[in-house]
Amino acid sequence: MINVDKIILNQEEIKERQLDLNDLAVLDSFELSKSDYSKGLMKSIIFSLIAIFIFFVPVTFNGKTDMVFGIMYGTMMKITGNVGLWVVTFIVLATGALSCYGKYIAKEGKIHKYFEGDSVIHPVLYLLGGVFVLAYTMSATMSINMPEIIVGPATGGTIVPSIAVAVFWIIIVSSVTMPFLLNYGVVDFVGSLLEKFMRPIWQVPGRAAVNALASFVSSSSVGVLITSKLYKQGVYTEKEAVLVVTGFSAVSVGFAYMVIDTAGLADRFLLVYFSSLLLTMIVSAFMGRIPPFNKKKDIYINGRVQTREDIINTSSKGNVLGTGVNRAAKKAITAPNLASEMLTSLKEGFEIIPKVLALLSAVGVSALIIAETTPLFVIMGKMFEPLLNLLQVPNVELIAPSFPVGIAEMFLPVLLIKNNIAIIDAGARYLVTAVSIVQMIFFSETIVVMMSSKLPLKLWELVIAFFERTFLAIILGSVFMHLFY
Repeated sequence: MINVDKIILNQEEIKERQLDLNDLAVLDSFELSKSDYSKGLMKSIIFSLIAIFIFFVPVTFNGKTDMVFGIMYGTMMKITGNVGLWVVTFIVLATGALSCYGKYIAKEGKIHKYFEGDSVIHPVLYLLGGVFVLAYTMSATMSINMPEIIVGPATGGTIVPSIAVAVFWIIIVSSVTMPFLLNYGVVDFVGSLLEKFMRPIWQVPGRAAVNALASFVSSSSVGVLITSKLYKQGVYTEKEAVLVVTGFSAVSVGFAYMVIDTAGLADRFLLVYFSSLLLTMIVSAFMGRIPPFNKKKDIYINGRVQTREDIINTSSKGNVLGTGVNRAAKKAITAPNLASEMLTSLKEGFEIIPKVLALLSAVGVSALIIAETTPLFVIMGKMFEPLLNLLQVPNVELIAPSFPVGIAEMFLPVLLIKNNIAIIDAGARYLVTAVSIVQMIFFSETIVVMMSSKLPLKLWELVIAFFERTFLAIILGSVFMHLFY
């Protein structure tokens, strides 16, 4: 594995030179001593196996089969119960109160610094989120009557216990476990193997495949958090981070099953799920080639412009397997102390939790209230009817409103058709389900996490991207519909 034409460095020399090992040209410019190579390879194998076990291996626990990651945060939700619900409530309430002080009153200090980058409307949203969460929590734990429109199962009852509390634990558990996935070479190994496929088709590095896998088997929030961390580490450029986070942060297998089952298609789960994933990949291939994302800059977070050499250097030369193993060993031997990295990652997680929970609660519940009480999404659905009729999709009037409502919460489209399953054609139900999985951008979770993670995205860009993904998914999904039904 060791190339004598390259300089050989040991672990201490690499640290002394302060090399940027996220730059693959730098990573490939030297070789490790034999002893460090062996140590690095063993370290990479052990910690990568732990990461694979946590994020990608399904196990059965208490009669339920899920990924270890899902069991971890699900168990924390179950153990903490109402205490966890009240913790989330307190965090959201405190965020609303402190944001008003930090944004409107304080001129310096940590609280001011934390909120100074927010717009003037953010404190209002944080406060609104506090009102919604407190109302639900008091209703659920103290049997205090609250407005049904806020705390009902179709609004606050969907967002607060199933999404807000879940995201709280997802961020905490992922903060502790992500160093195993990101620091010990598995990302670089997979990236080396898949670079030649990922770059020409999706305009992203092969490393993005890890984000996709983590989202599919764990949670879309995990995919967003991984992308954010890699962008801040200088692994992704601005454009790459945007394309990865909006194109590969899909919903988990478990949640997808719930969506598919609600649409009455559980008997064909594998067909619906994997065709939806294929559809997701096809749509994502278009997104980097059309506005607004094709205008994103090929520039790293430190201001360095990506060069042709950078792209060439990310491609494995010769033996791709050998290159991937080499890179993994180098990253593992130079990885920071695991305990300190976990603490750092946890600290970063706690920094984004307050804003994520407050915005998620405010925007998510508000969007569901709009969907429940106004004809807005029905009116918006009218824009899809000509296209659906042209594509010869059945039950157009019944399913059209489900497409725009996906921007509020990805589970809403199938909820809108749930009561009419008996009279809606299976093909039409398939299209609604597949499109909801492909859309990927929704206010109740992914949009909020993306915006709170300081990724180079604007809200209007995400809204435009949502409708672009929706139209593309309807067109391509209708082809699959006619093939399968």
